[in-house]
Amino acid sequence: MRVVDSAVAQVADELPGNSVTRRRLLAGAGLTSAALAATGLLAACGKDEAVAGAIGNFPKTPNWKFVFINHVTTNPFFTPTQYGAEDACKLLGCSFQWTGSANSVVAEMVNATNTAISGKADGLAVAVVDKTAFKAPVDSALDAGIPVVSYNADGAREDPGTNRLTYVGQGLFESGYALGQRALTQVQSGEVAGFIATPGQLNIQPRIDGAQQAFTDAGGAVKFTAVATNADITKGLSIIDAYAQGHPGLAGMLAVDAGSTQSIGQVVKKYDMRNKGLKVAGGFDLIPETLASIKSGDLDYTIDQQPYLQGFLPVLYLYLYKVSGGLISPPQTNTGLLFVTEDNVTPYQNTRTRYEGSTTDVKLVDRSGPIAHP
Repeated sequence: MRVVDSAVAQVADELPGNSVTRRRLLAGAGLTSAALAATGLLAACGKDEAVAGAIGNFPKTPNWKFVFINHVTTNPFFTPTQYGAEDACKLLGCSFQWTGSANSVVAEMVNATNTAISGKADGLAVAVVDKTAFKAPVDSALDAGIPVVSYNADGAREDPGTNRLTYVGQGLFESGYALGQRALTQVQSGEVAGFIATPGQLNIQPRIDGAQQAFTDAGGAVKFTAVATNADITKGLSIIDAYAQGHPGLAGMLAVDAGSTQSIGQVVKKYDMRNKGLKVAGGFDLIPETLASIKSGDLDYTIDQQPYLQGFLPVLYLYLYKVSGGLISPPQTNTGLLFVTEDNVTPYQNTRTRYEGSTTDVKLVDRSGPIAHP
């Protein structure tokens, strides 16, 4: 009988089960060196709970499947959200499904929610873009013992409209208010247009309401007008283009969604509006065209709402709720508000990561130098 390396033997002895039998198996297979310890133990104990069952310091669990219900399933904004969910599942040993509606059709989202419930999903993450439509489905899920969190949208301000366990996403009214406040540092009078792709939809309507409130609170010297664009970016661009031509004296152009923000930058450049009295232009999200407009000066700023965290954290919270038997109740989490300006836009343009949705690569992003602070 060959002698099993002492390092291999020690690990084999610490594993559950018959260590003598396991030693003989390793020696008989010729896995007697420390260099082959990992492969040998995995081969010998492929079904052993200690090797294949647990993730990190968590117990062995079923392959829990969490379902995300989204309102614009193919929108590139949510690419990092899906990467976040994928990375959390890989870390925790679970899986997720991405479903809902491609065009913000609430009925399709409700159907997808009900399908997930009947399919016995282990947890739901729902973008609650309508404060009434999701109440019954969420209650049905909870009644069936399926935990539910909301993400990205959470019903109306101060009225989530559902009994979800928590919300993960940006403070929407607050971010819109901040958008308006920042504009007021550059414009104190005149006409400012606020563009919104889908009025009434509760992932962006609170933002336009917040921006309106900021101008109202400032005393009303600025005339703020909300303008509907379109969920289709091409159609939205045409609307913003026509509005700019019909209102040549605009002092400001703001947007509360990614498509409209991108279009503002394009229109400002097309008509050289910076040299025609436009004092401020800004909006939301980090699509490449928006970042390029900030770099060129056609946009002053955009707001980052951390979409990666809106995928990662719901998976983490649902997992912890289930693994703890419901004792860990998920906390409400504001994923933040960061202004991206000409001063800090370069790293966003030059760094390709899963965290911003610009690449599928799994890699460490190194940084150096001081961290900015007030």
